[in-house]
Amino acid sequence: MDRAPGPSVRLKLTLSYAGFLVLAGAVLLTLVWLFLRVPTFRALGGFAPSHPMLLRDFLPAAGVVLAFLLLLGLVGGWLLAGRMLAPLARITAATRLAATGSLSHRIALEGRADELRELADAFDAMLEQVEAQVAEQRRFAANASHELRTPLAISKALLEVARDDPGADTAELLDRLRAVNGRAIDLTEALLLLSRADQRSFARERVDLSLLAEQAAETLLPLAEERGTTLETTGDVAPTVGSPPLLLQLVTNLVHNAIVHNLPRGGTVAVRTAARPGWTTLTVESTGERLAPELVATLAEPFRRGNGRVRADDAGVGLGLAIVASIARAHGGGLTLTPRAAGGLRVAVRLPTAPVAG
Repeated sequence: MDRAPGPSVRLKLTLSYAGFLVLAGAVLLTLVWLFLRVPTFRALGGFAPSHPMLLRDFLPAAGVVLAFLLLLGLVGGWLLAGRMLAPLARITAATRLAATGSLSHRIALEGRADELRELADAFDAMLEQVEAQVAEQRRFAANASHELRTPLAISKALLEVARDDPGADTAELLDRLRAVNGRAIDLTEALLLLSRADQRSFARERVDLSLLAEQAAETLLPLAEERGTTLETTGDVAPTVGSPPLLLQLVTNLVHNAIVHNLPRGGTVAVRTAARPGWTTLTVESTGERLAPELVATLAEPFRRGNGRVRADDAGVGLGLAIVASIARAHGGGLTLTPRAAGGLRVAVRLPTAPVAG
C-alpha cells in the first residue's frame, strides 16, 4: 500500500521524550515560582523576594534551565529511541528479505525476553513454518508432476507402438490403455480429495467412527479374503463431528493400506475404535515386515511408499496416508504411525469427541 511520507517513529519518540522533559521542568519551575510568592513564607521567617526581583533573577534562570532540558531531551531522546528501536530495524530488514522470497534468514535477536524479542522470536517461528510449508509444497508439486506425467508417457508410448505396428493386438492395447487411464484418474481424484481436505471446505455433522469402520471393512472384505488376510473390527461407539464422506475415505484408506501392505498370506488387520474424554480414536493394526522408524516417519508424506512393502499390482498413487493425515488435520485431529515390534504398522487417528447432543 502506498502511503504519504511522514515523520519516523524515532523522531516522534524523540519529540515525545523532549516534550515530556520540558513540560516536567516547566511544572517544577512553576511550583518553585508559586512557592516563593506564597505569603506564609514570610511567617516562617524566610525571605520572600518581591515581584520585580523574581522577574529579574528567576525567569532568566528558568529559561536557561528549560532550554537545557529541551536540548537534553532531544539528544537523549534521539539516542534512547534509536537504541530501543534497533530491534525493529532488524525485524523490518528480515521482513523485506522474506518478501523477496528469502525464507532462510532468521532475526535471532539476542538479549532477555521483552515485547520486541517476543515479536522477533514469533517472526522467526513463522518464517520457519512458512519455509517448511513452501518446501513441502514444492516437493509435492514436483512429485505430482512426475506421477501425472508417467501415465501420460505410457499412453503416448502405447499409441506410438500401435501406430507403427498396425498388426498389434488391439484388445491387449485397449486393456493396457484402460489400466493406465484408470491410474491417472485415481491420481487426479486423490489430488482433488487432498486439496478439498486441506481447504476444509466441507459441511460438518455428527459421525460415529465405529459405523464407518464397519462400512469400510464390509466394502474391503472381498479384497482381504482374496489376499488371505483376516479383517476384524471391534470397539465402542466413537462419536465425532465432521464430513461423513471424508471420514469414510479416511477409514477406507487406512483399512485398504493395511490389507495391501501386509503379509503375502495369513496376515491380519485389526480395526478398533474408542472414545475417551475429549477425544475419539481409530486404530488400525496390521501385520507385515519389520519397518524402520525412520521409514515410518515419512510414510504420511505425499507420494512416499514403503520400500519393499508395495506390490506391483496394487502400488496405488502414494497419497493414501497423506490424504488420511490431511483429513485428520482438517477435523482438528492428528495421525500417528508406529512400527510394530513383531512387524507391520500401527496407525492411530485421534479426533475431537462430538459434544453431547442437547
